[in-house]
Amino acid sequence: MQLLPTTLLFAALLGIIPAASANDIVPTPKQSHTVLIKNATVHTVSQGVLSNTDVLIENGKITAVGSPLNTSTEGETDTQIVDANGKHLYPGLIALDTSLGLVEIEMSRPTVDNAEVGDFNPQISTASAYNPDSELIPTIRYNGITHAQIVPSGDGLAGQSVLVNLDAWTIEDALKPSAGQFHVYWPQIKHMPEDEKEKAKAIEKNQQAIDKLNVAFEDGYRYFLSDQHKSEDEGNQSNTKNLRWQAMLPLYQGKATLFAHADTVGQIEQVIALTKKYQFKLVIVGGYDAWRLASSLREVSASVIYPHTLSLPKRKDEPVDLPFKIPSLLANAGIPFALGFSSDWNSRNLPYAAGYSAAYGLTPEQALKSITLDAATLLGVEDLGAIAVGYQGSVVLSEGDILDPMTNKILAIWIEGRQIDLNNRHQQLYQKYLKR
Repeated sequence: MQLLPTTLLFAALLGIIPAASANDIVPTPKQSHTVLIKNATVHTVSQGVLSNTDVLIENGKITAVGSPLNTSTEGETDTQIVDANGKHLYPGLIALDTSLGLVEIEMSRPTVDNAEVGDFNPQISTASAYNPDSELIPTIRYNGITHAQIVPSGDGLAGQSVLVNLDAWTIEDALKPSAGQFHVYWPQIKHMPEDEKEKAKAIEKNQQAIDKLNVAFEDGYRYFLSDQHKSEDEGNQSNTKNLRWQAMLPLYQGKATLFAHADTVGQIEQVIALTKKYQFKLVIVGGYDAWRLASSLREVSASVIYPHTLSLPKRKDEPVDLPFKIPSLLANAGIPFALGFSSDWNSRNLPYAAGYSAAYGLTPEQALKSITLDAATLLGVEDLGAIAVGYQGSVVLSEGDILDPMTNKILAIWIEGRQIDLNNRHQQLYQKYLKR
């Protein structure tokens, strides 16, 4: 991941990717004036749906929600007043499990930087490779997505993810403080061979990968124990530090969360066993079979990021609509969950995946919460994902239902109180070919 800036520089100099490295949308400056959105149908997520309600945003935060708001700022010239009568106001959507900003053109290797060499890289963070100028970002946020979890790919312990807002000049501007997020891709046999000898080899290879991971986590734990009892002599400390194990200390200290990418019953059971051994905070990413292990997941207080709503069934004998129903099965089983979308450009379909889950068992309120407040809570962020006093002023104004592709029409987006430019590559191409 650390090689991305150099790679992009040489590619740009050679003219290989002149249009792929950056968009031309200028990020909006920090909020400098009050925003008053009036008469909206406000989907607060935390307090239900409020009709004909006003929302006041100051200094990047929501400072009042009411009907009507009696505020002295309403008549001031530095107040942006938005008449939202007949319109819907939502919290900004949070896209989980994305490679946005790490992948530009999937078939162009110089623009793909979502994985690092090796299968144990806890010290690597996607912040080192994230490109806030990605051409994909303006197209993603056009569907109401204001924040994204940028996740590393790979085998084994792939590294750490970060939460970013989608309107920033640099990674420092984009980063949203959140709990540490370590991602492990639990080994699995993707295609079981029919030949018995090849099947045995595949099983043995998979077990070796699991054993290797278990050894690595045990090594990290022993480093954690030694760190607890280390000498106070600073000179001796510097000689014993290991970047990989040092990076993992927050995980063993309970200050970070293990995001385990696992779908099957077997994988999830192995991850739960690991979690019990080291008392990790656990989030299952994938979780196709998680609803079958409800009691075990509740026992370790695990949550689930479910990204398969628009997928086909994983087994031939399963109902074709099972992937659509799994969010409701998780809800009925009492497992905390949020919806994700494991993609880069395609993560723009996140609200429609939530809409599908609402059509197959979730209530519309549960579906919306799964991509707003539940997603923020799962990441350890306490001021994002709802329209309430003290929360971030990251909101989306839509003409219709944000979960419905037929009526969803985004009219305006504010991130931390600043209204962002909705122009994007899709709109530009549409206008270009409209005039052909």
